[in-house]
Amino acid sequence: MEVLIVDDQPPFRAVAGQLVSLIGWHLAGEAESGELAVEAARTLHPGLVLMDINLPGISGIEATRKITDEMPDVRVVLLSTYAEDDLPADARDCGALAYVHKEDLTPRVLRDLIA
Repeated sequence: MEVLIVDDQPPFRAVAGQLVSLIGWHLAGEAESGELAVEAARTLHPGLVLMDINLPGISGIEATRKITDEMPDVRVVLLSTYAEDDLPADARDCGALAYVHKEDLTPRVLRDLIA
């Protein structure tokens, strides 16, 4: 599985990249803003995007909407430190496969979502 990691924090991208490797998936690329995420998805054609909600420029929610509208075969998992009840309303209908709290992101959770 080719994975694109989108987060404005380099330490989180590094940890998420290690998690992707542990699963045996391939890190296709990284992006640090919503605009770069959309551009990277167009170029890299990942099977999965791990998308932070709060990004500089357009939000992860808007980037997810653009990616899933243009490339319906790309699956996006939204990530944040928000409690699920505190998610912005448009997070539920932006085309994301799921929402995962960053603290809960594990190889098992990712495999279960994609299975």
